[in-house]
Amino acid sequence: MNFILFDDHSRNHLLPLTFTRPVADIRVGITTIREKWEHLLKAKTSTLTESYLAVKYPIKKEKYSTLINGSVIPDSDMVKQIKALKVNEALVCEEKIIAQHMDVSELEFYAELGKLTRIKYQGNPVRKIEYPWDIFSKNGDILESDFKMITRRRKTQKPDSSNTILGKGKVFIEKGAKVFGATLNTTNGPIYIGHNAEIMEGSLIRGPFALCDNATVKMAAKIYGPTTIGPHCKVGGELNNVVFIGHTNKAHDGFLGNSVIGEWCNLGADTNSSNLKNTYDEVRAWNYPNHTFVPTGLQFCGLIMGDHSKCGINTMFNTGTVVGVSSNIFGAGFQRNFIPSFMWGGTSGFKPYNPDKAMTVASKVMKRRNQEFTDADKKIFQHIRKVSASKKGF
Repeated sequence: MNFILFDDHSRNHLLPLTFTRPVADIRVGITTIREKWEHLLKAKTSTLTESYLAVKYPIKKEKYSTLINGSVIPDSDMVKQIKALKVNEALVCEEKIIAQHMDVSELEFYAELGKLTRIKYQGNPVRKIEYPWDIFSKNGDILESDFKMITRRRKTQKPDSSNTILGKGKVFIEKGAKVFGATLNTTNGPIYIGHNAEIMEGSLIRGPFALCDNATVKMAAKIYGPTTIGPHCKVGGELNNVVFIGHTNKAHDGFLGNSVIGEWCNLGADTNSSNLKNTYDEVRAWNYPNHTFVPTGLQFCGLIMGDHSKCGINTMFNTGTVVGVSSNIFGAGFQRNFIPSFMWGGTSGFKPYNPDKAMTVASKVMKRRNQEFTDADKKIFQHIRKVSASKKGF
């Protein structure tokens, strides 16, 4: 069977994180949404997304294919119901399409429920990522289900005796990981440590927590769950309920809570982000489709940062700040609550960040991790810069 993960209306509400990736490539829990689907489907997937992203995330077409909503978190029961779909049948929950099986020659009609036979989904409540703050607020539940899926019927490395293990939960350490002189508390959830990851001495970790492959927790870090550190990240200081998608550094002291940070970002030493208003009011955050700040429904909400953005030392972010793609932020005092893509500056004012310089920096940063800034990446950058300039930050 051919499986295609599609972006639904949630895609625009998940900006700036989806400027540079399909919804399915967002990390929540331990793995990306795509990796969860591929694990349970036992098959590779392709993507139906925005045309400018398709150059990097192409669609694979076969006459009869199953389209799956890339913002939905799967489980085994859901996968069984999807595989049972017949042509022109859609698995639906509360008028929202979870999946449909169809002739791809009619792909333009994939979201038109009127053309489909509806099959009502039967199973656990559907978990769906629709806004950036869903990523950290739903991270704990998804992390625990990922932990069970990844570690099922597998043996962990034995923790080194220099570590202190607290609680009755589980710690799973993959091969090649190094954990010495750390305190790991599983009272509130499991702790997963990926291949070749490292937790340095003096670190205090409370689950649920995931440190993905080749990531590093620096000495004496304080991390409260549910937190996910994506592959090849380096983190230090104090973290509380944060998701790093991957390849990002917050290697020094400073507090970050209830936040989502994209790939290839760097937070300078002593960067701090407020996650609670002094008035204890509900936090509002920038929403790209509505071009305004919208209620998050949360009292705690910190920083949402798109890929390739960076900030200098001692940067202070207000509660519920949203930063676009490839912006460079610095200066004393609290930054504004919304910073569009490709901006350079801070509290004293911003100017457009030259896209050629931005791409040069991106290329250098990725080369340090033995990755290439490709022509496809360049075209994506150019598109984001164009729409950001023409639509006041969209």
